[in-house]
Amino acid sequence: MKEFNSLDKSLLEQRKNAHEVCRLFAKSPSKGNLKRLRGMFAHCGEQVVIEAGFHFDYGSGIKIGDRTFININCTMLDAPLSDAQITIGNDCLIGPNVQILAVSHAVNPTERLAKANFAAPISIGNNVWIGAGAIILAGIKVADNAVIGAGAIVTKDVVANTLVAGNPAVKVKDI
Repeated sequence: MKEFNSLDKSLLEQRKNAHEVCRLFAKSPSKGNLKRLRGMFAHCGEQVVIEAGFHFDYGSGIKIGDRTFININCTMLDAPLSDAQITIGNDCLIGPNVQILAVSHAVNPTERLAKANFAAPISIGNNVWIGAGAIILAGIKVADNAVIGAGAIVTKDVVANTLVAGNPAVKVKDI
């Protein structure tokens, strides 16, 4: 995990701008507001659908492949670090209220007082389905064709062609 100071003035300003774009899109998910939102990403593929209520911190730490569908109220906590990106492949389905969280804080209470943030990349492969309300934590890799059950909390990597579910998410079966 890489450390960064989210209270840095330039980062506060970047988040403020990103949150305003998200707020405008949530209020009016028009083509113009969607274009502004997509323009903040490091990459956004073709035919990507993003429903209202989408939220992120910076946008520059997000890459989305082609034909991905992101349902309502998705939150992606990205970091302003090039080596801590959220990368989503092609043809993914992301359910409502999904959280993809590349950012975390120190567990040690003394370190936490310093207010430092830590970030680690999240990689989601191609043709992945993430069920409603699932949470994916920092540093996780979800391989191609995987399914994450609704409400799952993903704390470990998910191998290709498997269904995981639960808290913490565990393999239910091969698919």
